[in-house]
Amino acid sequence: MAKLVSKTYGDALFETAVEEHRVDDFFEETEGILRVLEENEELSRLMSHPQVVKEEKMQLIENIFKGKVSDEIVGLLELLVEKDHFGKTKDVLVYFRDEVKEYKKIGTVHVTSAMELSKEQKEQVEKKLLETTNYVSFEMHYEVDTALIGGMVIRMGDRVVDSSIRTKLYNLSKELYHIPIGMVESGQ
Repeated sequence: MAKLVSKTYGDALFETAVEEHRVDDFFEETEGILRVLEENEELSRLMSHPQVVKEEKMQLIENIFKGKVSDEIVGLLELLVEKDHFGKTKDVLVYFRDEVKEYKKIGTVHVTSAMELSKEQKEQVEKKLLETTNYVSFEMHYEVDTALIGGMVIRMGDRVVDSSIRTKLYNLSKELYHIPIGMVESGQ
């Protein structure tokens, strides 16, 4: 259900943004709203509380966002309240953000390496990704995990490239485990 809500409303907002040539404006506004919601958990709880009537929630949206974001975005927030989906607002806005990034061919990449990568290594990783994908730029996120022993793991969407030593050792041990003992003893 949450996926359906985020897709339905996120797609509608994205289509409106494209039709009105306001993709960048809507993107900035939704990023701002996401920050407001993350920094003010009490607002999210209040907006999702069943004892706060819809009219009060609508008034809160008007007071907080009217004049600061476009009427279309305010309308979306009010529609989410009206349909009792305000609790899914973050999901809707994140879905919209992801759609905009895909539209603008901006990829999001998570690179986990066994040790901190130098600036040159990071540039090489990004350059290789630009050469092998249809993206024009990337939001790069780097993390160190010494348990990898060596190499790196690159995640982009649902794709994973794992060249870590840990995974190679694991795969080798699985292969060795499946070799019949008789073959090892006879030298085959």
